Amino acid sequence: MKAFIVDRYKKKGALRFGDMPEPTLRDDDVLVEIHAAGLNLLDSKIRDGEFKLILPYRPPFILGHDVAGTVVRVGSKVQRFKPGDEVYARPRDGRIGTFAEFIAVNEADVALKPKNLTMDEAASIPLVGLTAWQVLVERAGLRKGQKVLIHAGSGGVGTFAIQLAKHLGATVATTASAANTAMVKALGTDVVIDYRSQKFEEELSGYDVVLNSLDAGTLEKSLKVLKPGGKLISISGPPDPAFARAQGLNAVLRLVLRLMSAGIRRKAKRAGVDYSFLFMRADGEQLGRITKPIEDGTIRPVVDRVFPFEKLNEAFAYIETGRAKGKVVVTLK
Repeated sequence: MKAFIVDRYKKKGALRFGDMPEPTLRDDDVLVEIHAAGLNLLDSKIRDGEFKLILPYRPPFILGHDVAGTVVRVGSKVQRFKPGDEVYARPRDGRIGTFAEFIAVNEADVALKPKNLTMDEAASIPLVGLTAWQVLVERAGLRKGQKVLIHAGSGGVGTFAIQLAKHLGATVATTASAANTAMVKALGTDVVIDYRSQKFEEELSGYDVVLNSLDAGTLEKSLKVLKPGGKLISISGPPDPAFARAQGLNAVLRLVLRLMSAGIRRKAKRAGVDYSFLFMRADGEQLGRITKPIEDGTIRPVVDRVFPFEKLNEAFAYIETGRAKGKVVVTLK
């Protein structure tokens, strides 16, 4: 099958378009013919080698964490899906590879595609939708009447998280450029902080939750907007000891991650705030729950651009400019 391949780790290295064997179907897998795949900065970071210690993929391998397509074959133990089903998924770590014509995915990671979305739109959802859900619902327990700050509101996670937070009944603030203010307000944002002309840590206070996807400086400043007992949840690091334990990392890596996060954990404790790092996981059942507010129109996908599959490297160059609003997708069909 045709695929885009990482032959070696290299910062901003181009992926090679070539042939790879069709994936082997396990008993609890569904084989999906890929119609569209979403791009994420996680893909760029893996290609650059930033996650080699935590996600040790061996080149040559296929990147890609978001898929929408059609089931063409199922394993002998699969019960929830059949050939012809239109599905979407975020394949689990260790089994990624959506920048290809086919992928085998464990059925536990798969959900039926929302009926009201195109394949391109559906491919934009899984990773950012699950990230937002696991931060706001699972980790934060966000409730009606609470206040949440979502950094980078015009990005992939931000556009989804804003809508989910409003669906949960929260008051939502976000950081964005002036050019993107109208867009994030249309998604439901109550307070927009122009990060070029305003300091969010001086404008906001008394917040229950912060979702951070930016740098260490932003992470530390975010402590100032939280009330005592608030939750600072970062998807951009630094990883904490709980993450190291959950990943089953060796003693050396556990120590490294403990030291990396020691500063922010100490400052959070001093401020009476709970700091945690979240690395989202594949979960088809959660994705199925996300489908409902999508199908009833409460949450809509935000797709900036759709590239043809053969221009995947151009799509990567575009998301790495940091100017994409929402998600970027490549289409195979």
